[in-house]
Amino acid sequence: MYRKPADNYCYWRKATKRYLTFIILACSFIALSALIYFIHYAIFHDVHHIFIYMVGDLAFLPLEVFLVIIVVERLLTRREKQAIMQKLNMVVGVFFSEVGNELLQRLLGSFNKNNAISRNLDVNQNWTHADFKKATAFAQAITGEPDCGCLDLDGLKKFLVQKRQFLLALLENPNLLEHELFTDLLWATFHLTEELEARKSLTDMPQADIKHIAGDIQRVYRQLIVEWLSYVEHLKSKYPYLFSLVARTHPFQEHPSPVVT
Repeated sequence: MYRKPADNYCYWRKATKRYLTFIILACSFIALSALIYFIHYAIFHDVHHIFIYMVGDLAFLPLEVFLVIIVVERLLTRREKQAIMQKLNMVVGVFFSEVGNELLQRLLGSFNKNNAISRNLDVNQNWTHADFKKATAFAQAITGEPDCGCLDLDGLKKFLVQKRQFLLALLENPNLLEHELFTDLLWATFHLTEELEARKSLTDMPQADIKHIAGDIQRVYRQLIVEWLSYVEHLKSKYPYLFSLVARTHPFQEHPSPVVT
């Protein structure tokens, strides 16, 4: 990228100032260390003792760096990431409450393999991690474009346009960088919204246009299911009471109902 001479000068000054500060600090600490060693020698006149502890400290330095920088820092980073993911799961839950669950139900009937999808994703109280893993592998392998003729595209368009501001608010969350899959889902959903809104009429579309919309819907639904399974498994392990409601009301069962039987 081209910079004006004045911009280059400012950039050089800032970089020089930053490195100069670092050099001054390094020299100051080295000088302070040398001064302390000199005071030690002036008092005890024992160079042998000074070098014994100096070499001992230097020998321990690599181990100290390993323990502090690699082990401790990784543990703290992991805890911080877990805390961020915990908060993001709350965001994911809000997304499914406002948009995701409705999309799961609206789009299911448009797939020719909807019976197989329902059979493989019929989450219940007895599901284990292995069941969720198997269902996720199935969701990632879903092929076949949806039949747009089985969808109320105008109703879908109206629903997504109403949720536009909600989706934009989610995308503004800086912590989403830690959850790449969910970010991809939001972008896919937002893109589908734009595609539908850009067309004045969703009836009598050319076949190529219908195929394009179907591809966008397929992308959204596949990512939606994968993220839903991950979220539901999280609820099962951390919030059983929330999982209980999801297990009774999700659209992949024959008779979803919030009523406890």
